[in-house]
Amino acid sequence: MTNEIRDDLKYTESHEWLKLKDKKAIIGLTDHAQTELTDIVFVELPEVGKEIKKGDELCVVESVKSVSEIFAPVSGKIINVNKKLDDSPETINESPYDDGWLVEIEIKDTKELDDLLSGDAYKKTI
Repeated sequence: MTNEIRDDLKYTESHEWLKLKDKKAIIGLTDHAQTELTDIVFVELPEVGKEIKKGDELCVVESVKSVSEIFAPVSGKIINVNKKLDDSPETINESPYDDGWLVEIEIKDTKELDDLLSGDAYKKTI
């Protein structure tokens, strides 16, 4: 199966995606990452209001195979988390780019976005 990579998103080498909306970013796991993790059984999301720095642990995703830390692609304040994942963590496997998003962040420094990968650049890393 090929990994879906969307051109309207930014990516990290550690397999997070980011969708920009004004100065806010919705963040999730890439299709490649959820495929590698296999069946996701638990997600530990951060608290709304938490300040986070680029590269910090954003949340933890547990699959039948492993426990993985997910890292923040940008610095900012967490303004929303995907509560649906508390009861249905497998949503990340089923819909990594739509229903399976993880958090929404208010971006502190938009210059950090320059460090993220385009879809084509991300494709080369996998």
